[in-house]
Amino acid sequence: MKVLLTGANGYIGMRLLPVLLDQGHHVVCLVRDARRFPTAQLSTRENEPGRLEVIEGDLLDRNSLTDIPNDIEIAYYLVHSMGSGAKNFYDLEDLSARNFLCALEGSAVQQIIYLSGIVNHPKESLSPHLASRLNVEEIMLSGAIPATVLRAAIIVGAGSASFEIIRDLVEKLPVMIAPKWLRNPCQPIAVRNVIDYLTGVIGKEETFHGTFNIAGPKAYSYQDLLMQFAEVRGLGRFLLPVPLITPKLSSYWLYFMTNASYPLARSLVDSLTYDMSSSEDRIRDIVPLDLISYPDAVKRAFSMIEQNQVKSSWIDSLSSGRMDVHLLRRIEVPRHGVYTDQRILPFDRDPEEVAENIWRIGGKEGWYSMDWAWKLRGMMDRLIGGSGLRRGRRHPSELNPGDALDFWRVLVSDRDNRRLILYAEMKLPGDAWLEFQIEPNRNASIDKAWRLIQTATFRPRGLLGRLYWLAVLPFHHFVFTQMVNEIVNRKREET
Repeated sequence: MKVLLTGANGYIGMRLLPVLLDQGHHVVCLVRDARRFPTAQLSTRENEPGRLEVIEGDLLDRNSLTDIPNDIEIAYYLVHSMGSGAKNFYDLEDLSARNFLCALEGSAVQQIIYLSGIVNHPKESLSPHLASRLNVEEIMLSGAIPATVLRAAIIVGAGSASFEIIRDLVEKLPVMIAPKWLRNPCQPIAVRNVIDYLTGVIGKEETFHGTFNIAGPKAYSYQDLLMQFAEVRGLGRFLLPVPLITPKLSSYWLYFMTNASYPLARSLVDSLTYDMSSSEDRIRDIVPLDLISYPDAVKRAFSMIEQNQVKSSWIDSLSSGRMDVHLLRRIEVPRHGVYTDQRILPFDRDPEEVAENIWRIGGKEGWYSMDWAWKLRGMMDRLIGGSGLRRGRRHPSELNPGDALDFWRVLVSDRDNRRLILYAEMKLPGDAWLEFQIEPNRNASIDKAWRLIQTATFRPRGLLGRLYWLAVLPFHHFVFTQMVNEIVNRKREET
């Protein structure tokens, strides 16, 4: 079948895509910027010529959706703005859903499949996040095209927001505070089962115009999820009841203790104050599955992490940072009205060895110079509402355009031409880029075949931006000089 996949760059979209291709479907991915679409992550079999199309369109702009083919048969809607931080995200999601339906009018679409959240309360009593999800459900079900709505609570899998936040709390804190709402019930589901349900309902007429809960085999309280996670990891942990802590204070605590942005932390905490267990299981008769238990889902997630096979991560969503999506189109770093710090180091090593060092920068590898200073800068960024260094990276040696890398975003990752450009998502009075380029050395006076050009660029906003650059300039001599030298000279053990 011909399938339209929106949210193809998202956590679920990147897991669903290879499964759809493996099942023989022709998949059309709708993304805001095709440059960011990581086709290289797909295997040769999955990326068989002719079965994958990538088209550009913004669901907030109805006029940009004209490239959607008319012969689409199944359409997935996997778009949401939970972590975007936009104050009007309810209105944005409403507009996005309506534009989606409008774009499909007159097409051959036989079914829309939407992944929502479990709702056990009236709409007027819901948090903005859950109310928005329910509103999108109503929009989808009100259209002429048959819609299937699948509702999930916490999705457990390597890279999912819920999994990574629980992991942060359990692994970092021997003693965790336990607000009263942590006793609320929740029914987590393994990401593998989510994908099974999303593909299993294709063409199932008994799911048309219907809403179905998808959940794991057992409900837990949120504090049980933490303690079960600790047990799987072999960690002794203690929960300290704190009955008076408010959701707002909990959001700040979650923000400072985990990788979550504050908007995401607030949305999650607001959702945790509700019963998210599944009160019905009709979907099990329609799509029979062997459901994975929560402890087994955690074990599977760590197995994927240990094998460096995490296909997608919530941190790679552009909504997890502050970068304008259109920057992915402006590939060249500005050269006018900016301050630059450029280091050029000729070398005679194999350029691929140096490129490997560049592509491993950040995350656990660090930044090759004064790691304590980078961590301090990350802590300062976190204190003023930025992402800090906690986001890390999805894979130890692979970078794709759009990937999150600590408090940077990958703009260009051109391994063939050995060029990497990063854009800063830390809180700054301006815009900052960090660029690496390996090229042949054309300076005849230096007898070395290659050179690494490392360029830090800053475009200030007003007087504060200029003062900021002058304040950090003395540190650049030490940080960037050591960085370029380490990148060129660091040796790696052969495995």
